[in-house]
Amino acid sequence: MKILYIAEIVGRAGIYACKKALPLLIKSKAPDLVIACADGATGGTGLKRNHAAYLRKLGANVLTLGECAFYKKDLTETLEKLPYVLRPDNLNVEAPGSGSRIYKTKGGKVAVAVLLGQSGFTRLHGNNPFSGLSVLLERLRQETPFVIIDFHAQTTGEKQILFALADGRCSAVIGSHCRVQSADERVLPGGTAVISDAGRTGSIDSVGGCEADSRIKEYMTGIPDWTRDTWAKPCLQGVFIDLGNPGKARSIERIHCPVESAPEAERPEQEEDAAHD
Repeated sequence: MKILYIAEIVGRAGIYACKKALPLLIKSKAPDLVIACADGATGGTGLKRNHAAYLRKLGANVLTLGECAFYKKDLTETLEKLPYVLRPDNLNVEAPGSGSRIYKTKGGKVAVAVLLGQSGFTRLHGNNPFSGLSVLLERLRQETPFVIIDFHAQTTGEKQILFALADGRCSAVIGSHCRVQSADERVLPGGTAVISDAGRTGSIDSVGGCEADSRIKEYMTGIPDWTRDTWAKPCLQGVFIDLGNPGKARSIERIHCPVESAPEAERPEQEEDAAHD
């Protein structure tokens, strides 16, 4: 089983990088399933339904969300009808949508789940991801030994703890949210592939895919700024994971695919409602 994970897509440059690089990656890697973190795809914060549909058209089979899962009203209102979009699993049971699903591929069934960390998030709070892990994995492994977890967390400490807790019990735990690709990809002794952060898909010469000046202003003044995405050095990042039976990882490889910046004529207009509908 081969899994291609696309690191968090940030804004217009991220979607453009997917348009240019994802079809080529699918052709060269021949993955059974393509998972993409789309938590910042629309204006750097959240995901609109039209962008969800477009990313699926480009080849993403599953789109994962994190703390920005409910930032866009049009997606939130239709999450129940979009089985390819996953919000965090460890939310209140009344939250719309699903946090884990089984997907059928040419190589068999693959379970994908999203967990939200507890440190540093102010607008969306999840239940303890550690105490609920055993129940989640037991449920998913009844269907398939191939289980992938996207752990959307702020701190490396949380991620490392979940890695240790999950080792040997799932196929991979992929860290997301920080938007900076870490160099600690490895297969743990129990056969679980991990990486602290898969990186970002969007502008690399930026602050998390966003315009540096706006981020500096926020930190200097303390006034929240929803920022603007930028186009400097667009790139698709992520990981490619090779899984064997029974659901154990054989290898994990970092992906870094720079693309040429889009001409002005090919750039979609800036989302004016980057933070809210």
